Amino acid sequence: MPSSLPRLRSALAAGLTPAPAQAAALPDGFRSVGYLPSWTGDVNAVQYGKLTHVNYAFVLPNGDGTLRPVENPAKLSQLVSRGHASNVKVSIAIGGWNNGDDSAFEALATNAGSRTTFVNNVVAFVNQYGLDGVDMDWEYPDPGASATNYTALMQQLAGALHSRGKLLTAAVVSEGWYAEGVQPAVFGHVDWLNIMAYDGGSPHANYDWSINAVNYWKSRGLPARKAVLGVPFYSRPGYHTYASLVAMDPANANRDCTTVGGTQQCYNGVPTVRRKTQWAMANAGGMMNWELSQDTTGATSLVSAIYDVATGGSIPPPAGRTGPITGIGGKCVDVAAANTANGTAVQLYACNGTNAQSWTVGTDGTLRALGKCADVASGSTANGAKVQLWECNGTGAQVWQAQSNGTLRNPQAGKCLDATGDSSADGTRLQIWDCFGGANQVGRLPA
Repeated sequence: MPSSLPRLRSALAAGLTPAPAQAAALPDGFRSVGYLPSWTGDVNAVQYGKLTHVNYAFVLPNGDGTLRPVENPAKLSQLVSRGHASNVKVSIAIGGWNNGDDSAFEALATNAGSRTTFVNNVVAFVNQYGLDGVDMDWEYPDPGASATNYTALMQQLAGALHSRGKLLTAAVVSEGWYAEGVQPAVFGHVDWLNIMAYDGGSPHANYDWSINAVNYWKSRGLPARKAVLGVPFYSRPGYHTYASLVAMDPANANRDCTTVGGTQQCYNGVPTVRRKTQWAMANAGGMMNWELSQDTTGATSLVSAIYDVATGGSIPPPAGRTGPITGIGGKCVDVAAANTANGTAVQLYACNGTNAQSWTVGTDGTLRALGKCADVASGSTANGAKVQLWECNGTGAQVWQAQSNGTLRNPQAGKCLDATGDSSADGTRLQIWDCFGGANQVGRLPA
């Protein structure tokens, strides 16, 4: 939250993204976390298919460990319903900047009784709304007694939540004195920390400053897998939303600073968010944003930029296009003998212009020929699973996602379309295999 506000192998390419109701097919353990405030943002506009977690912000505590009524409870319930339908986990964020007033946290954390009251109330709240966890956003415990109390509170909360299969995360400041208020002992109690690498740096939240913020936490002992890099969807100093900046000038999507009303406003455009995500893929456990309602929804979307990099760089789908899918050795993707029976092999063959090589890119992420879909046999996720023709059924075995490096990825398996035996001979069977971006995993969809 703003501190002042709330494999050489197979052939092809393509340009599909999963249907909106699918969960984000990100690499194992990599998270894309977004906050949705109670006071703004449309639950129905959230790009659930590109997120792994959403935190609803906020519910506030009282000094005796009770919780204040949550704002817009119906919105929270709707978020949980929509999120769970897309296999997205939803947590409640507790706290926030709250105009710098953390007195309730200070009070409730001081003794075992009020800590227990707080934990019990939090568990009840999680159960009431069917939540997946809690994101603690105490801004901020001070070094010293306050930090010790925070550790005790987090330890007790972790025990109560983890024993129930729930998540415990926390939002933490980027660096400095307040960061010292989170003792390393806390690292063992949380599933991860959402590092608010914004509201600092000159220009605001620039790449080097933000990476240094994550490295600071790692230097204190936070495992890389538990370090989630936060990015702002707004500018400083004027707090213009990214969406509003892009609306002013579409070119702003590819900048980090622009002038508004005579004042320079700095933020993170698509190139910087992509660069940060690339770094996080190798050095951290995920990406976080504040906040979802400030994003765009088209090609300039920052949530999409994170997702595209994390999934290998998916590109916009040429939905509705029909024609050959060309690939290695100048061959085409072909349905063996133009057979329409379920289980017919999908193979490589010399391009011949027949219907067996005419594929339509579906808006639902499918590749269709002869009235059926390219399908991973038995929905397998194993290397070597064969690709076949099968009646279209809407399962993940039939979703194909084009990447910017020319590979075609099945997000359910997390693997790419691949030619068996590194061959380009006629009749070479297509399969799925670990994505590596070599020559045998590059091709072109219908133009």
